[in-house]
Amino acid sequence: MPTSANLNIMMKAARKAGRSLVKDFREVENLQVSMKGAGDFVSRADIAAENTLKEELLGARPTYGWLGEEGGEIAGKDPTRRWIVDPLDGTTNFLHGMPHWAISIALEHKGQIVAGVVFDAAKDEMFYAEKGEGAWLNDSLRLRVSGRHRMVESVFATGLPFGTRPGLPETLQDLARVLPATAGVRRFGSAALDLAYVAAGRYEGYWERGLHSWDLAAGMLIVKEAGGLVEPINPGADILEDGEILCANEPVFSQFAKVIRNK
Repeated sequence: MPTSANLNIMMKAARKAGRSLVKDFREVENLQVSMKGAGDFVSRADIAAENTLKEELLGARPTYGWLGEEGGEIAGKDPTRRWIVDPLDGTTNFLHGMPHWAISIALEHKGQIVAGVVFDAAKDEMFYAEKGEGAWLNDSLRLRVSGRHRMVESVFATGLPFGTRPGLPETLQDLARVLPATAGVRRFGSAALDLAYVAAGRYEGYWERGLHSWDLAAGMLIVKEAGGLVEPINPGADILEDGEILCANEPVFSQFAKVIRNK
């Protein structure tokens, strides 16, 4: 269970922000929220969590850059490194009192994600990984993707467009192909946790379109370090720039990719 100084900083920051979010979550009916877009809410808790993470991460590494969902981008004196942060992935779940949301923190170095943390504060599950060092859950559990080999025995996760978000026709077409070939599809409302669950073997795979880099950066590294395969839906695309991802354990990946890519 190797941890570098940077990873320790990331986990400490996630736990500090998580304590505040859990406190607010217990009083969710009293939260004041504002409309950020159709069906997409931002709460005071969300902004406070990002401020906490910014203080902790930039306080420890003041030369690094920053990319956060709420606060936008900050250029760092060190142009090769930046934090990519989602302070509350699963905001709608949070605001409806559903305990399925997470803090996502990734460290990018020279365009590559080299460390990632996904912290499910409500369940006290800390998923984390460093490039080349494996993926882990909490203090000592090594993560490995599922060993299932057949699509029909496998469970997959995805997201569904809501409100005025684009992509509904493509998603419905995906589901029409995936559902008959699998043991089921889940839509739990947090991309970061979907990826962490693939790494933990709870799902065999996951796909989604229309995401942002802060939704994906940490989780995709955790999946890779747990032995999973991660690719863009459209071969040759850039996952973090285009916001489209396809991942699964190695035995079912090629079958799954053919279904999603409709080939």
